[in-house]
Amino acid sequence: MSKDIKIKKGLDIKLVGEAEKATENAIVSNFYSVRPEDFHSIIPKLIAKEGTHVKAGETLFYNKDNEAMKFVSPVSGEVTEVQRGPRRRIDAIKITADKTQTFADHGKFDLASNAEKTKAHLLATGCWAFIKQRPYDVVAKADSTPKAIFISGYASAPLAADLDYTLAGKEAELQAAVTALSKLTDGGVHISVGKNSNSPLASLQNAIIYKVSGPHPSGNVGTLINKVSPVNKGETVWTVNAQDLVIIGELLLTGKFNAERVIALAGSSVKKPRYFKTKIGSEISTMVYDNGIERDGNDRFISGNVLTGKQVAPDGYLDYYSNVISVIPEGDDYEFFGWNKPVFDKVSTSRALTFSWLNPNKKYELDTNTNGEHRAFVLTGNYEEVFPLDIYPLQILKACMYQDLDEMEALGMYEVAPEDFALTEFICVSKQPHQKIIREGLDLMLKEIG
Repeated sequence: MSKDIKIKKGLDIKLVGEAEKATENAIVSNFYSVRPEDFHSIIPKLIAKEGTHVKAGETLFYNKDNEAMKFVSPVSGEVTEVQRGPRRRIDAIKITADKTQTFADHGKFDLASNAEKTKAHLLATGCWAFIKQRPYDVVAKADSTPKAIFISGYASAPLAADLDYTLAGKEAELQAAVTALSKLTDGGVHISVGKNSNSPLASLQNAIIYKVSGPHPSGNVGTLINKVSPVNKGETVWTVNAQDLVIIGELLLTGKFNAERVIALAGSSVKKPRYFKTKIGSEISTMVYDNGIERDGNDRFISGNVLTGKQVAPDGYLDYYSNVISVIPEGDDYEFFGWNKPVFDKVSTSRALTFSWLNPNKKYELDTNTNGEHRAFVLTGNYEEVFPLDIYPLQILKACMYQDLDEMEALGMYEVAPEDFALTEFICVSKQPHQKIIREGLDLMLKEIG
């Protein structure tokens, strides 16, 4: 039985370049990269040094604070480079893939096993990396027990991959993953799906299903947590991305860590936006340059969606958690008198010289221009219009900036993640980096409170 969650506050940003529901196999990447920075708060201890040959699913490094927590290779091949930063920090592990892939055999898992065996298996096989926790939005601590586990099966962000499409036909893997995860909590596995969608997640057993509707961020897992079971001091919840369930489930059923992922290539700079089958950590050039994107063009490549993704170089790599590559024009031009003329080609929540509210279904071709420069916070009340959580967004941002831990706690910092503030950052007239502010605030709390 499902429950309904209706979101009224938010903003749908309709952009040109949505991926057509057609899937192709990406050109097989020769090189793959795993970046420890994708696993926030983890200090890696390297096992696979340069020259080591690894199978897909074999350990590359483990968590310094918990040796049982392994992080594995998405492909079989030779570790050809370990890129290091200041103080010999590991920035990336580069793998030259074999022509024929071989997999480490972790063995089929008995889904009737208890919580401890399930947890140990997920830690040893590299699947624990897909489980994040709140507070702090980091890889989950294995010695904690969450009050509940949350999964969003509805993507409402602009140009996001359609999860109903990418998960189609994966019911067995999804069910196996949810069954295993349900052993790790007494509070149940809570899954959101679109109200009018035909999601494979909607019929799963051992889960509580919610049908969500409304503007973005209705599809954010943070919105689901806030409406179902907000996180208080001393409590922990875990979250898993819907597509990562497929990798977890396949490993439990077959013993193989198959890092295959269906990626949406989207954006107004893409001539033929569509879906590709590729693997975690692959070169994005294997997908983008066969779509009319000029190699010397002035475009921004983003691993993730346009609101929360990370900018990558044209010869960069897909990160560990993303299921979309967005390519939009670089906004490095100057608009003469842009502040003092009617605006018809941009999205705005204000009606002062802006007219996007007259065409709610119009699709826009936006670039990365912030249309203004950084300045002090201006009290407009606009943040609350697009922020559906029962939290004061401006106050919590300011508390993070002046590092008042008590106030951050009182305002609800334990349940938020940077992505929850992507929309407030988008509409901010002060051009403040909201997601960066929240990330730094969470890191401070993690360091001081733990």
